Amino acid sequence: MFGHLFHAGYKGYVFNRTRSKALPLIEKGAEWKDNPKLIAECSDIIFTIVGYPSDVREVYFGENGLIEGVSKGKVLIDMTTTSPSLAKEIYKAALARNTSVLDAPVSGGDVGARNATLSIMVGGDKSVFDDMLPLFEILGKKIVYQGHAGAGQHTKMVNQIILASTMIGVCEGLLYGYKSGLDPEVMLESISGGAAACWTLNNLAPRIIKDDLEPGFYVNHFIKDMGIALDEAKRMNLVLPGLELVHQLYLNLKAKNHGSKGTQALIIALRELSGMKS
Repeated sequence: MFGHLFHAGYKGYVFNRTRSKALPLIEKGAEWKDNPKLIAECSDIIFTIVGYPSDVREVYFGENGLIEGVSKGKVLIDMTTTSPSLAKEIYKAALARNTSVLDAPVSGGDVGARNATLSIMVGGDKSVFDDMLPLFEILGKKIVYQGHAGAGQHTKMVNQIILASTMIGVCEGLLYGYKSGLDPEVMLESISGGAAACWTLNNLAPRIIKDDLEPGFYVNHFIKDMGIALDEAKRMNLVLPGLELVHQLYLNLKAKNHGSKGTQALIIALRELSGMKS
């Protein structure tokens, strides 16, 4: 994602908690900084995308964090999928330093990131969104302003809730097709053009058929997202039994050391429930 902005002509500074992961960008001309605070001090617009809410908190509020380094007129854009309440906390802390913040989580997986076709859902001040839209358009194809601070994160929770149930449907459908003796690739050719068509079917079902469980999006991160959604639902007195079921299935995967696999690894848990071998 940084590479798309860099290739579009923007000068870039970079920090990663694991420096080696930034080397490809440094080799292309990005300038390394030793901590988030230094990034904030020398940059007009700062993008962040990390793993968990605890990581976001560390990068923004920890020692040498972004909030220490920002000043009037700068813009912070967090693209991590994190909790709406944390997005609001960052917004308020930045506002006290005359700095703007957008929460802008993405959907589209590794394919969308590489191809600059991400869906980006954005919360924060509308005027700041309008100013940042040309940058978002370099990273994605579907960019929608959702409303106040935290609204982008709430929208991403909706995305993840739907994706969770869709993943069960795709995996169970593939298992049914296998047990009934269908050729899985021929079967996919038919249903991918009908009412069942969806991103998961088009992008992850072919990987499952090839037993490719490498991550585009980690099981561990999906568990994190579902946990956030369930916590938010509880605050709103909302019961989501389907999400609770999928969450438990993925926790089972994690307990069996599959947390670093892609989300399509749900097929493992469902095979086991049916007594099937891989």
